[in-house]
Amino acid sequence: MRKASRQMDAAFALEVLDKAPYVTVSMTRPDGTPYGLPLSLARTDERTFYFHGALEGDKLDCIAHCPTVFLSAVTKCAPIVGPKDGSFTLQYKSATAVGKAEVVTDREEKIAALRAICQRFLPHHMDAFDDAISRSIERTAVVRITLTEPPVGKRKQYDKQGEEMKWGRME
Repeated sequence: MRKASRQMDAAFALEVLDKAPYVTVSMTRPDGTPYGLPLSLARTDERTFYFHGALEGDKLDCIAHCPTVFLSAVTKCAPIVGPKDGSFTLQYKSATAVGKAEVVTDREEKIAALRAICQRFLPHHMDAFDDAISRSIERTAVVRITLTEPPVGKRKQYDKQGEEMKWGRME
């Protein structure tokens, strides 16, 4: 990272990944070309994320070819005029991570993963979860991403005095 003063720890990175409405997951197609798309991920522990989709398609083809994936997320992104020097810049919080993606085959893990996804994105509608599972479990793929190294966070943010915040300074 070019500006080490903006690097944040793994806990910060996980918080960004948790708060992002979607995370861009980048993969490699069987022909070697890159493939990336924004997905709605849910995290169940310090290393495990899940997403769901169709039983066939580009995502699953990529994972079968090369299970290594790259995650990227940004939150709190806002263009501003620098408070001290008048420069045009962005404030942001971002995170990246590398992991291994695998299609979940165990039915109980699949249901638990879908429950975590629903709990993250539709927590007020969990009463409909069991019915939705009974209708769609057989036609839904679930993918587990296990991080293979700690995630990295980065931020550019100014405090109330207009000074750029450095690692370790709280908001």
